[in-house]
Amino acid sequence: MKAIIFDLDGTLVDSAPGILNAFARTFSDCGLEPVVPLIPGMIGPPLRDTLQHLAGVADSHLLDQLTTVFKAHYDSASYLETQPFPGVETMLVTLAAAGLDLHVATNKRAYPTQRILAHLGWTTFFNQVYALDLFNPPLPNKTALLARLLTDTDLDAAQCVYVGDRQEDGQAARANHLTFCWAAWGFGAVPDQEEAVEGILLRYPDPQIMLNLA
Repeated sequence: MKAIIFDLDGTLVDSAPGILNAFARTFSDCGLEPVVPLIPGMIGPPLRDTLQHLAGVADSHLLDQLTTVFKAHYDSASYLETQPFPGVETMLVTLAAAGLDLHVATNKRAYPTQRILAHLGWTTFFNQVYALDLFNPPLPNKTALLARLLTDTDLDAAQCVYVGDRQEDGQAARANHLTFCWAAWGFGAVPDQEEAVEGILLRYPDPQIMLNLA
């Protein structure tokens, strides 16, 4: 194994407090109420998809307004509420010291992603940080994002793993022939039975499990 690719929200960092607060303030500022509860499990899809889910409508003008207001709240202050999950920084230090290339592939927008990594002092850990909106036009989904990262870095999928916390992350990994490691500490619902997980179940951020794959 040569490289490990990580999701961000729910995998490396607990971003729920800042994101949920920014969503609440956004809907309040726009005089609206979310039609579904603001819970960590809804974090993961691209921003506009999540706003549509919360608003319960697909009105383009309203979604544009909600997107603008959310960005103003989150990008200026709420992102600072992001914290690493316990054990994650030690895991990153260990993996980097072992000579593995580390990358990020996230649905989160590129701007707050870079601000969070800088705020945590993590920018030197990662060779590449890929987000959907890093490209013009933006890439459509995580599957396309992983494919682009593998192509740009000339990585062999057989020599990489993708670590994420949602079923969609696993699907994107498998579509790109990547081994998937499911971060059970994250936001996504983990199957009760370990054998139901299509990939490797990580109960906590244990770098040794990933080093053993090498």
